[in-house]
Amino acid sequence: MAERNRRTVRDLRRGNRSAVLQRLYFEGPSSRQELGSGTGLSSGSISNVVSELAADGLLEEAGTVDSDGGRPRTLLRVAPASGYLIGIDVGETRVRTELFDLSFTELARSERPLGRHGYDVERIVDHIRHAVADVLRDSQVPVEGLLGVGIGVPGIVVGGAVDGSAGGVTSGAAGADAGGAGGAVVHGQTIGWDAVPLEALLREAAGLPAEVPFFIDNGAKTLGQAEMWFGGGRGARDAVIALIGSGVGACVVVNGALYGGAHSSAVEWGHTTLRVGGRRCRCGSVGCLEAYAGAQALRERWLEEGGPLSEGADEETALAALLLAAHPGDGGPPADPAAVQLLDETAEFLGAGIADLVNLFHPERILLGGWAGLMLGPALLPAVRGYAAQYALRYPAERTVIELGRLGPDAVTVGAATLPLADFFARGGRRRQQLPDQARPGQAALVAEGEWRAYGVGRSSG
Repeated sequence: MAERNRRTVRDLRRGNRSAVLQRLYFEGPSSRQELGSGTGLSSGSISNVVSELAADGLLEEAGTVDSDGGRPRTLLRVAPASGYLIGIDVGETRVRTELFDLSFTELARSERPLGRHGYDVERIVDHIRHAVADVLRDSQVPVEGLLGVGIGVPGIVVGGAVDGSAGGVTSGAAGADAGGAGGAVVHGQTIGWDAVPLEALLREAAGLPAEVPFFIDNGAKTLGQAEMWFGGGRGARDAVIALIGSGVGACVVVNGALYGGAHSSAVEWGHTTLRVGGRRCRCGSVGCLEAYAGAQALRERWLEEGGPLSEGADEETALAALLLAAHPGDGGPPADPAAVQLLDETAEFLGAGIADLVNLFHPERILLGGWAGLMLGPALLPAVRGYAAQYALRYPAERTVIELGRLGPDAVTVGAATLPLADFFARGGRRRQQLPDQARPGQAALVAEGEWRAYGVGRSSG
C-alpha cells in the first residue's frame, strides 16, 4: 500500500501544473503572486511551472495590474487557442455537435435530425462521424489540436474510469461487462441499446487519430457538470440537476463530488417508482416518474385526454400545444380544463419526485433542465415548488432552492465538451501522446478538494 501511494517527481510536477491551470481557468487571469497564494506553491515552483506552461503554449499574458510600490504585475491566463474540444449530445430528436476553444467560445456546430430511424446505432455512429468532420472543416481547426471528443448519451455507461468529481468515462476499464479494451459500453434500456460498444464503433468509424480520446457519459451527468461549472450550480457543494426531456434523469453532487454507483455516476431518477401499478414506462416497468413527467409520456397523456394533436406531432409540438391550451394568454380562448389539470398533475408528480431527492440528499439547490424542463418550467415551477414542500420533510425542504437551469438547450453539449478538458487538466496540461503509458494518470478530480468553482474565462458563441 505504501508503494502504491508513493508519489514520484513526475507526479508532483503534473500535480503542480494541474493546480496552476485549474486556478487560472476557474478563477480567471492572475499574477504569479496570486497563483502562489491560491495554489500554496512556492514562488520558485510557480516560476518553473509558469515557464513550462508558457513554453507549451498553454498560457498567455492578459494585461497588468498595479502592485504596491513596485513594477506592475503581469496577469496570466489559459490561452483559448491552445486546444479545442468537441461536445456531442445524442438527444431525443437530433444529434447536436459543437466545437469549442478552451474559453468555450463556439467555433462551429452541426445538428442532424434523428427522424423516423430514431436510435438506430449505425445511423447514430454515422451522424457523429459526419458531424465531427463537419465542425472540423467549418472551424478550420486541425485535428491535431483536438483534446478529445465528449459525448452525452441516454442510458447507463460502463467502461473506463468513472471519476467522482469532474471527469467522464475513459477507455480501458478491466472486465468484460465494462467493455475491456474496447472502451465505453452503453446500456440504454429505454432506447433499445443493449450493451452497445459505442466507443469501439466510433473509434473505427470516425477516423480520428488514436491520440484523440473519446469520453462517453450519461447526458444527465454532462448537463449537471455544465451547470456546476458555468450555470446555476456554481458555488454549491450539494446540488441536483434534473434533465427532463423525452425521459427523465438527474445528476447528484454531494459535498462537491458527483454521486454515483459502481458502474455509472448518473442517477436514474426517472425510473424510481412513483405509483405502484401505474402507467407503463418505456423502460418496461410500471409507475416510473418518467411515465408521468417525461415529454413522451406527456404527449401520450394529452392525446388520451383528447388534446387536438395529429398522430404525427412530435413531442416538442405536443408540449407547445399543451402549454398554449392551458395558458392561452390575453385575448385568446378560455383555458382548456383538461390541459390545466394535466399540467397540474405533472407539477405534482415532479414535486413528489423532487421531494424524494430533497429527503435523500439534502441539496442546497435543485435545477430543472433539459429541453422539456426548460419549456415547462416557467409555467410549472411555482406549483412544483409547492408540491415539493408538501411532500418533503420540512427541515431539508426549507433549505433547498428549486430553480431552472441557466444554460439552455446546449447544456448537454457543453457538459460533454468539459469531459476531455477535465482529463487534460488532470494530466497537467499534457496531451495523451506526450505521456509515456506508465506516466498516464487515471481520471483525476478536476477541481481541487472536490470544490466546484465559478468559471473564470467566460463562454460565448462565435
